[in-house]
Amino acid sequence: METRDLTRFRLNPLFSLEDQLRTAIESGGGGEYDGHEIAMDGSDGTLYMYGPNADKLFEVVEPILRAVPFMSGASVTKRYGPPDDETKKVALVL
Repeated sequence: METRDLTRFRLNPLFSLEDQLRTAIESGGGGEYDGHEIAMDGSDGTLYMYGPNADKLFEVVEPILRAVPFMSGASVTKRYGPPDDETKKVALVL
Protein backbone atom coordinates (compact mmCIF):
# COMPACT_ATOMS: atom_id res chain seq x y z
CA MET A 1 0.00 0.00 0.00
CA GLU A 2 1.37 3.41 -0.94
CA THR A 3 1.77 6.18 1.63
CA ARG A 4 -0.90 8.16 -0.23
CA ASP A 5 -3.34 5.28 0.38
CA LEU A 6 -2.49 5.25 4.11
CA THR A 7 -3.07 9.00 4.33
CA ARG A 8 -6.44 8.62 2.62
CA PHE A 9 -7.38 5.88 5.08
CA ARG A 10 -6.36 8.06 8.05
CA LEU A 11 -8.41 10.93 6.63
CA ASN A 12 -11.64 8.94 6.35
CA PRO A 13 -12.96 10.40 9.65
CA LEU A 14 -12.31 13.89 8.25
CA PHE A 15 -14.17 13.05 5.04
CA SER A 16 -17.10 11.80 7.11
CA LEU A 17 -17.09 15.04 9.13
CA GLU A 18 -17.06 17.06 5.91
CA ASP A 19 -20.14 15.20 4.66
CA GLN A 20 -21.97 15.97 7.91
CA LEU A 21 -20.96 19.63 7.81
CA ARG A 22 -21.93 20.04 4.16
CA THR A 23 -25.36 18.50 4.76
CA ALA A 24 -26.04 20.55 7.90
CA ILE A 25 -24.94 23.82 6.34
CA GLU A 26 -26.97 23.27 3.17
CA SER A 27 -30.11 22.22 5.03
CA GLY A 28 -29.71 24.94 7.69
CA GLY A 29 -29.34 27.69 5.11
CA GLY A 30 -26.25 28.97 6.90
CA GLY A 31 -23.91 29.17 3.92
CA GLU A 32 -21.57 26.67 2.29
CA TYR A 33 -18.81 24.24 3.14
CA ASP A 34 -15.87 25.01 0.85
CA GLY A 35 -13.36 22.25 1.64
CA HIS A 36 -10.17 21.81 3.60
CA GLU A 37 -6.40 22.16 3.59
CA ILE A 38 -4.48 19.43 5.41
CA ALA A 39 -0.75 19.21 6.14
CA MET A 40 0.97 16.45 4.16
CA ASP A 41 1.61 14.52 7.38
CA GLY A 42 -2.00 15.01 8.54
CA SER A 43 -0.86 16.86 11.68
CA ASP A 44 -2.85 20.06 11.09
CA GLY A 45 -5.56 21.40 8.86
CA THR A 46 -8.20 24.01 8.15
CA LEU A 47 -11.87 23.57 7.28
CA TYR A 48 -13.40 26.38 5.24
CA MET A 49 -17.03 27.42 5.68
CA TYR A 50 -18.63 30.64 4.50
CA GLY A 51 -21.99 32.29 4.96
CA PRO A 52 -23.73 35.63 5.33
CA ASN A 53 -23.89 35.34 9.14
CA ALA A 54 -20.95 33.91 11.10
CA ASP A 55 -23.03 33.32 14.23
CA LYS A 56 -25.76 31.45 12.34
CA LEU A 57 -23.18 29.33 10.53
CA PHE A 58 -21.41 28.42 13.77
CA GLU A 59 -24.75 27.64 15.42
CA VAL A 60 -25.35 25.06 12.67
CA VAL A 61 -21.90 23.42 12.76
CA GLU A 62 -20.88 23.70 16.42
CA PRO A 63 -22.73 20.57 17.67
CA ILE A 64 -21.24 18.52 14.83
CA LEU A 65 -17.71 19.76 15.49
CA ARG A 66 -18.01 19.17 19.25
CA ALA A 67 -19.26 15.61 18.69
CA VAL A 68 -16.06 14.58 16.87
CA PRO A 69 -13.21 13.66 19.26
CA PHE A 70 -10.41 14.75 16.92
CA MET A 71 -11.86 18.28 16.82
CA SER A 72 -11.49 18.75 20.59
CA GLY A 73 -9.22 21.74 21.17
CA ALA A 74 -9.53 22.96 17.58
CA SER A 75 -9.43 26.71 16.93
CA VAL A 76 -12.42 28.38 15.33
CA THR A 77 -12.39 31.84 13.81
CA LYS A 78 -15.70 33.54 13.16
CA ARG A 79 -15.20 36.38 10.72
CA TYR A 80 -17.84 39.09 10.30
CA GLY A 81 -17.18 40.30 6.78
CA PRO A 82 -14.60 40.04 4.01
CA PRO A 83 -11.14 38.55 4.57
CA ASP A 84 -9.14 41.63 5.46
CA ASP A 85 -7.39 43.05 8.52
CA GLU A 86 -10.21 45.47 9.33
CA THR A 87 -12.92 42.79 9.62
CA LYS A 88 -14.04 41.83 13.10
CA LYS A 89 -12.97 38.30 14.09
CA VAL A 90 -13.81 36.21 17.13
CA ALA A 91 -11.56 33.27 18.04
CA LEU A 92 -12.87 30.27 19.94
CA VAL A 93 -11.56 26.88 21.02
CA LEU A 94 -13.71 23.76 20.79
